[in-house]
Amino acid sequence: MAHTPCVLFVCVHNAGRSQMAAGFLRAMAGDRIEVRTAGSEPADELNPVAVAAMAEIGIDISGERPKPLTDDVVGLSDVVVTMGCGEVCPYFPGISYRDWVLSDPAGQPIEVVRGIRDHLRILIGNLIAELVPVPAR
Repeated sequence: MAHTPCVLFVCVHNAGRSQMAAGFLRAMAGDRIEVRTAGSEPADELNPVAVAAMAEIGIDISGERPKPLTDDVVGLSDVVVTMGCGEVCPYFPGISYRDWVLSDPAGQPIEVVRGIRDHLRILIGNLIAELVPVPAR
């Protein structure tokens, strides 16, 4: 049986960018990739505008909750994607780290959050293609 890669998305509050990215990855990759999220300073709840922007395209992230960034969650991941907080993320040899530069949706109107969402969709598609490429026929 092949290894299922695990991706951890990390942002400051774990309430917007990382949750939207996780929602896309779950929706687009299904069970081919394990998905986790964390925040360096987790918020009390998700950004309602991020939840609304994802709901517009049929992805429900409303049941998620911000979680703290721990050494354990990083150490269990194959890929760690940081979004605005890479300097606080623990480093473990053998883990692939990426830093995606995306605006923070906190306090932004839905029009801005839609742009962040649409950028994430492209990045997630590229990540899936890299981690679980479709075999050649």
